[in-house]
Amino acid sequence: MPPIRRSRPGGLSRRQFLNASLGAASGAALSSCGWTLANVQTTVRTDPGVLYIYTWAGYTDDELIDNFYKETGVRVIADVFSSNEEMLAKLQAGAGGAYSVIYPSDYMLQKMVGLGLVQELDRARLIGLDLLFDKFASPIYDPDNIHSLPLSWGTTGLVYNTTVLEPAPEDWDYLWNNRSDLTRRMTLLSDTREVMGASLKSLGYSYNTTNPDEIEQAYEKLLDLKPSIAAFDTDSWRSQILTGDLKVAMCYSADANEIAKQDANIAYTLPSSGSSIWTDTLAIPNTAPNPDAAYAWLNYMLQPEVAARICQRLSFATPNQAAFELLPPDVQENVSLFPPESALDKSENLTPIPTDVEELYDRLWTKLTSV
Repeated sequence: MPPIRRSRPGGLSRRQFLNASLGAASGAALSSCGWTLANVQTTVRTDPGVLYIYTWAGYTDDELIDNFYKETGVRVIADVFSSNEEMLAKLQAGAGGAYSVIYPSDYMLQKMVGLGLVQELDRARLIGLDLLFDKFASPIYDPDNIHSLPLSWGTTGLVYNTTVLEPAPEDWDYLWNNRSDLTRRMTLLSDTREVMGASLKSLGYSYNTTNPDEIEQAYEKLLDLKPSIAAFDTDSWRSQILTGDLKVAMCYSADANEIAKQDANIAYTLPSSGSSIWTDTLAIPNTAPNPDAAYAWLNYMLQPEVAARICQRLSFATPNQAAFELLPPDVQENVSLFPPESALDKSENLTPIPTDVEELYDRLWTKLTSV
């Protein structure tokens, strides 16, 4: 029986949601192999030959899933989520027993560890941990990778069309200093922490500040910029940047790199005052129904050849040094994917924040986006 998939290969952003219902997609995928939806809910999730993963859209494709099946005989069903918060809510609602591998981002992994939702990894069952770059061998969000494996990483910055934007933006302040020329021709992400973080960085503060005064200042600065913003949007900027209808958009580096493949006039800037450095990980829920297949998937993703192919096909920077060494020179030298360490000095990983501070961020974000 061939492998099963529900994610769409290619053309999807790191944060784009696949708008298909669980029931319809699962039924369509499984019926061709003789399974019914009832089988999915009651039987297949404990089948050692089937691995359910919960991932970002665009993080799997046919080649990845087909080759894993050929190597292991395990079929993969990939459900997708649109945000870390959506994933957390689903697991807290009882879906932890449905998936054997999940893909939390760095700060969400920390939160899930605190909530007791993910298990410690058995390092004796993992092959290839020694192949990671040093900074990913014991990352700040998960020292010694006790609960996770790093899968991909990148930055948040500004993508722009060089045919309609001159000079090139170098920092976040460019948006405020040139707002009259950018009116209704720039977009910011639909992401509270990222947008507030950019404003905080422009003020000289941390992306992860918990100081209410600093957070209020960042909000007020964004309020000044609001009339010039076309939208708070994570995905639809792509076609508008290509046509020049938008001059600049806040985005993730992986998305910028993907769209730049279509037009040499598209460029990406990592703001000089600093930004966020994100890492997406692989983790195993405490209630994973198929841990053996989960470890097979983790080991598969650690293979340098597999990680290198993912980097080239899906535009994600790899944390695997052995995989990096297999990449062609033009990919290794792509500073959108692999910025020099000096460019990352002022950037930060997002970290969890106290509930009361999180509520402040959310309250100000609601005010900002509803004005």
